[in-house]
Amino acid sequence: MNNNITTFDEHLEDRYGPIGSIKRTEFEINAKAFAIGEVIKEERRLAHMTQEQLAAKTGIKKSFISRIENGHSDTQLSTLYRLLELGLGRTISLTIQ
Repeated sequence: MNNNITTFDEHLEDRYGPIGSIKRTEFEINAKAFAIGEVIKEERRLAHMTQEQLAAKTGIKKSFISRIENGHSDTQLSTLYRLLELGLGRTISLTIQ
């Protein structure tokens, strides 16, 4: 049996520090931005739309949509609503824990 196995949570703590630390918080923010981008990309793909088509429908520049989908943009909630609800016909539900 290998006793050197670490859990994902242990790995995150070793690499980014404990929950609540500045480095860990920055990691979590970036991870969530990436996840949001993946959701938008997948919903756009399921809607059979290109970034150009989504941009035309929402008035958001294609280059900005690309940055969001690649997790390289801090996105406002209003932009998410425009992309997902107006552009892709999806409904956003926000949960705060």
